[in-house]
This record gives sequence, C-alpha cells and structure tokens, in this order.
Amino acid sequence: MISTNSVPHTPLPVGSEPAQFDLMTYLAERRTQVETALEQSIPIGHPEKIYQAMRYSVLAGGKRLRPILCLATCELAGGTVEMALPTACALEMIHTMSLIHDDLPAMDNDDYRRGKLTNHKVFGEDIAILAGDGLLAYAFEFVAIKTQHVPASQLLKVVARLGHAVAATGLVGGQVVDLESEGTENPTVEILNFIHTHKTGALLEASVLSGALLASAPETTLQRLSQYARNIGLAFQIVDDVLDITATKAELGKTAGKDLQAQKATYPSIWGIEESKRQAQSLIDAAKAELAIFGDKARPLIAIADFILARTH
Repeated sequence: MISTNSVPHTPLPVGSEPAQFDLMTYLAERRTQVETALEQSIPIGHPEKIYQAMRYSVLAGGKRLRPILCLATCELAGGTVEMALPTACALEMIHTMSLIHDDLPAMDNDDYRRGKLTNHKVFGEDIAILAGDGLLAYAFEFVAIKTQHVPASQLLKVVARLGHAVAATGLVGGQVVDLESEGTENPTVEILNFIHTHKTGALLEASVLSGALLASAPETTLQRLSQYARNIGLAFQIVDDVLDITATKAELGKTAGKDLQAQKATYPSIWGIEESKRQAQSLIDAAKAELAIFGDKARPLIAIADFILARTH
C-alpha cells in the first residue's frame, strides 16, 4: 500500500475548542456552484443530438467530488473558487466521459449510471462514443478559455496534468490493464493498485493538484497534496469494491454485483471484506496526516477523506 510519514497535529491553545465543520453544508454549497456552472457550460448547439447527449450525462447528478476537491485545494493554497471553477467543470466533463465510455458494451456493458439509463441506452452506442469524445475535447478548451486571473505558466501546468491523468499514463492505461485482468486467476494486489492508481486515482490526483496549481502553491504543498490524493484514491476504490458486494442497485445508482459477474479482480476478492475495510481506514488515516500541517485550512479535505470512507453509495 502507499505509505506516508505521519505529521503531528499542532496542539490547540489551552481552553480553546476546534471549530465545528459541517461537511454536508459545505458539499451542498459547492455542489450547487458546480451544478450551476456546468448547466451554463454546455449550451445546446447544432447538431442538437450531440449536445443533448453530452448534457444528459454531465447533468445527471453525482457527488461532484472531483470538482469540489479542486475548489477546496485552490482555497487551501490561497486561491479563489472563481479562478478554479472552469477547471472544476472540466474535471467533471472528463470524469463523465470516462463513465460514458466505461458503460459501453465493449467495456463494462452497464445499463444504469447514477440511477438513470446509461448514455448509450438512450442515444445509441455511436452517439455515446462521440459524446464522450466531445466532452473530453471541450474540457481542455473550457479550461483554456474560461480561466481568469491565473498566470499562463500555471494554467499550462494544469492542462498538462489533466492530459497526463487521461492518457495511457492515467485512466486509459488503467482501463487497459483492468480489461486484460478480467478472469485472471490469482490476481495480485500490485496489479490492482496499478489499475486503480491509474483508472481512478490519476484523475482524483489531478483534481487535488490542479486547484493548488492554479493558486501557485509551492512544491512542498503539492507533494503533500499528491500523497493525500493517492491515498484517498485507493481508499475510494477499495470502498467501491466493497459496496459492489454489499450495496443494492438503489444505493449504488448502477447495477450491483457487476465485478463478480465480470470476474474482475477486486480488493475483497483478495483480502475479504473486513480486511479491505481496514486497509481503506489505514489509507484515509495516512491521507489526513499529510494535511495536519495546514491546520483549519485543510478541514474540508480532511472531512472529504472521512466521507469517502463512510459513504454507502
């Protein structure tokens, strides 16, 4: 598993109490900002069908975790929500592309996503592929055109980070190994870690780092945030694997038990459910330790780490 060095918490002054942080309120406020920006980001054009298909999946709901992470790290590093919002939207466009393509018959062949019919079930496989392609290309255009008050050098780093997260160095590479590993006897933790640090973790890491890059965070901050992101990324996937076994279709918003049917290698298939939960807890603890040095500014990220562990869908 990914290791991290523990960072001691700064002691509070005598007689003081840590301020309460309401994660649900924070997430609701940030989600509203992201939803509003996404709604405005893709107006209907010609040909209408492709824009409708793109909007169908982008506006289908979800936790908006990746854009919220981007906003949170930008603020932690001294930036603003306004300067990070275009990148936050782009991250959701890229994530949505990956879901549209992942659901295709040639990939995971799923009928439901976020409680709704998958894109190809509504618009057909051809339009679904093109909708994903359109979202991916538009994400980079959106970042480049809409971002304001960010030095060009920093914006270039963000664009490069997004590209790295999507390419064969990121989710594409992870998806290839995932497909090749279906039905494999005796899968190893090393293979699983490769799959998920690329397929899921790369975009989560890009979400965390892009916000900090927009705010011109120093290298030491980027290193801590990178380690935080890698830990929550693996924990996120471990929890996902557990939920695929223990949750219902209604809770997941997609077909339950798909991993078992496809003979996919999962963490519970190697460790069992209880050990998988313990490993996820260890990763979240390590992620939070990386942020202790930032004090109250890190409260949203720390709370999100706990949320990843505790989620039920």
